[in-house]
Amino acid sequence: MKGRLLSAFAGMAAMMSSATGWAQDKLPDPAADWDHLWFEILVDLFVIGGIFAVAAAIMLIKYKAKSPDAVGNGPRLTKVQALAWAFIPATIFMADDFFLAAKGWTLWNTYRTVPENAMEIKVTGSMWNWEFEYPDGTTSTYYPDEATEADKGDGLVVPVGRAVVLRMTSTDVIHSFGMANYRVKEDLMPGRITYIWFNPKEVKNSFVTCTEFCGTNHSRMYAPVKAIAPAKFKEWLKKQADA
Repeated sequence: MKGRLLSAFAGMAAMMSSATGWAQDKLPDPAADWDHLWFEILVDLFVIGGIFAVAAAIMLIKYKAKSPDAVGNGPRLTKVQALAWAFIPATIFMADDFFLAAKGWTLWNTYRTVPENAMEIKVTGSMWNWEFEYPDGTTSTYYPDEATEADKGDGLVVPVGRAVVLRMTSTDVIHSFGMANYRVKEDLMPGRITYIWFNPKEVKNSFVTCTEFCGTNHSRMYAPVKAIAPAKFKEWLKKQADA
């Protein structure tokens, strides 16, 4: 019995280690998985909705009253038939729901399992700007307020092809770090560290915005997110260090 327990724990440890030890060229793409799951949910909704719409149309036409005085008579069902009509559709729909829920939990586990070689960037949210601190101490702060035009920075700059984990906190109120293009969003709270990770697979410009109302300039609390080639990223870090 003891040997079986040890084997089970060893197997679980191996699974966890394989989940965090992704090779760089085999990194999961949570954003693509999110889009795929959302597509499946939409297809599911349209298929089920279409079935009910067709069934409703057939019954409206087939059982339409022929005169104002017509009284309909429902079919008499045996107990087996009644149970079948109740449990078979319910079982099918519940199986479908459990299937989508399981895929949702799988995606959630992907979002919460940070690759071990991910680059860590510290994010600090304040009213009303974002500050990004890189492993070498480089900081980048973005001020979208027109009154501080000269203080505008580059925002969040990351290299393509490497997972990025953001360790986040807030200096004042609750903020929410949302990057729609990467399908990630997480709250920032004073006195607590939260995190998200994403996989910038291609060169592109997007943005991050605060999705939790945080005061009068909440709508202006945004910053660019620039995914650039690794060589250009090194040049950008050197330029920031020399500035």
